[in-house]
Amino acid sequence: MRTFRPHPDVTVFNDQLEVPGIGHLPINAYVLHAEQPVVVDTGLGLDDRDFVRTLGEAIDPADVRWIWLTHPDRDHTGGIFALLEAAPNARIVTTFAGVGIMSTESPLPMDRVYLLNPGQTLDVGDRTLTGFRPPLFDNPATVGFFESKSGIFFSSDCFGAPMGSADLASADSIGELSDDELAGRQLLWTSIDSPWVQAVDPTIFASWLQPVRDFDPSWIFSTHLPPASGDKTRIYDNALAAVGCSPFVGPDQAALEAMLASFEPV
Repeated sequence: MRTFRPHPDVTVFNDQLEVPGIGHLPINAYVLHAEQPVVVDTGLGLDDRDFVRTLGEAIDPADVRWIWLTHPDRDHTGGIFALLEAAPNARIVTTFAGVGIMSTESPLPMDRVYLLNPGQTLDVGDRTLTGFRPPLFDNPATVGFFESKSGIFFSSDCFGAPMGSADLASADSIGELSDDELAGRQLLWTSIDSPWVQAVDPTIFASWLQPVRDFDPSWIFSTHLPPASGDKTRIYDNALAAVGCSPFVGPDQAALEAMLASFEPV
């Protein structure tokens, strides 16, 4: 896991997974260095990841006050229970649905839960966080947020893109991707992660995206994309272009058997 700080208020904890036939998927968690520090998601739940140890490179885990769980998928919740132990004063920001989904495996301690819906705000001392459901998502509990002090948008899975190489998956910025590569990779991700977008009316989807345009974030921090600053037009245009796209169709059993056979000794 790589740690870097592209913005004075944000540390990125960058991990990745190589997905055969798809690419190298960035998996980012964050710390927002507010007066009351906020951890945004907690990384992968694989045995060889130690999120709390990596977090300690940027902040004393005991100083964490909030853990914003953008949604309860395993690539967002890997270190959450270890962090709750290491950060005794931290509360988990999630939704009623998020708590319910988590309870099917490892229930959250309810006395440490803070329920927040899209449109509601959280005061973290020197700034306000406003919950917002991103226009693209794969989980009904998804809530990202706009941040009032630095103008940052944490977009969860929205605008994600599996990269063509491990180096790009750990890039400092999307500026390292060409327009065509970013467009193709965002479209691929949307077809996998948000296949319902094929049935959405383009005008309706544009209205879902409009609040992001209106906020005009200084940075977009997505779970599955390198950090984005500057002009975001191509990111927004790529999201709009995904409306009506065909859902991703993965390999079937015959393809799996052929792949496994190729591993067998001659």
